[in-house]
Amino acid sequence: METREDRPDPPPPPGKTPFVFVVLAAIGLVGWGAYGHWQRDIEATQTLEKIRNVVPRVRTAMAERADGPIDLTLPGETRPFLTAAIAARATGYIAERHVDIGSRVKAGDLLIRIAAPDLDQQLAQAQAQLGQLEALRLQADARVEQAKASVTLASLTNNRTTTLADQGWASRQNADTSQAGLLSQAATLAAAEAGVKVAAANIKAQQAAVERLRALTAFERVVAPFDGVVTTRNVDVGDLVRADNGGTPLLAMDQDSTLRIAVNVPQNLTKGVTPGIDATIRVPQLPGRRFTGSVERSSVALQTASRTLTTEVDVPNPDGVLRSGMHTDVTLKIPRDKPGVVVPAEAAIFSRGKLRVAVVKDDGRVTWRTITLRRDFGRALEVEDGLDAQTRIILGPSPDLREDQPVAPEGGAPGGTPMRSAAR
Repeated sequence: METREDRPDPPPPPGKTPFVFVVLAAIGLVGWGAYGHWQRDIEATQTLEKIRNVVPRVRTAMAERADGPIDLTLPGETRPFLTAAIAARATGYIAERHVDIGSRVKAGDLLIRIAAPDLDQQLAQAQAQLGQLEALRLQADARVEQAKASVTLASLTNNRTTTLADQGWASRQNADTSQAGLLSQAATLAAAEAGVKVAAANIKAQQAAVERLRALTAFERVVAPFDGVVTTRNVDVGDLVRADNGGTPLLAMDQDSTLRIAVNVPQNLTKGVTPGIDATIRVPQLPGRRFTGSVERSSVALQTASRTLTTEVDVPNPDGVLRSGMHTDVTLKIPRDKPGVVVPAEAAIFSRGKLRVAVVKDDGRVTWRTITLRRDFGRALEVEDGLDAQTRIILGPSPDLREDQPVAPEGGAPGGTPMRSAAR
């Protein structure tokens, strides 16, 4: 059995030295971490200070005063100044056709001749009836002359008979009979004169019928109503045509020496649209060519669906280069009702729910201005208020720019970049 003396002695307790080393190591690590954090905080503070004091380089431009006319470009379509669909006014067959599609004609040129024998016969018959009525008029005139002679004779006979009866050489009955004869001849004269009036009225009515048929026979010759070009031909020689049938016209003509171009002007620019405004016309298919015209008329009232004013521009086309139905771009030079300020579109941003621009003051610091937009021209904006002309503004400003923050314009130019307004 093992005794107490045979057991080994327990090891002595550890000393304080290891604990001291552990505590020192921990303190060193904490101090190192605190030092690193302190260094990072200093660097961050320095960085923030640099950011606060940095002077950003910016692109600038000068706000321009806009007092010239506004160049408004709108799509349009060319139309003939005059157009006519020529229909038949005489029933018959096409005897001659002198034009075809594309033929250029002068006013009064013969286009088509219609053979209408029935109409010709009606005119001949009406003229013959007119001759008969004129002969009846001559007979009526002769009866009037004859009645006048009878009245004269009856008047002389009545005077003699009355004188003889008063002297006792003739009976009173003979005097009364001669007086009754005078009255009878006077009534015959009145009837003859009335017959002349009836004959004259019949002649006048027949003359109207003859003139009507003569006018209809004149429509056998279909002539050009104005100088122009034939655009449609629907008949050929031998075709039967009927007058006033309301069907397909014989020909269609356009007058293209002057063209109309219809454009729809937005409501905000209709105030300045008046006759006489200059217009420049461009056609995509004719690069490099420009045509000039002017506003001649407008619909006065706006279209309710689009709130636009239908305006017509007249364009001289003496050489026939422009054709009806072509798409064009029409630039109207609309006068301004009052001067405005124009800035590039990239200078304005939406910030805090408002349209704003950054302005560089004379001391080189930034201030924000809230502006009111009058017109948007795409690449440029016309400002209603909030900005004066010849004010230096920042292009593409950052929303982080602070009020009174100093900035350095690129290139150091005091006036900044000149602007070429797209609204001019």
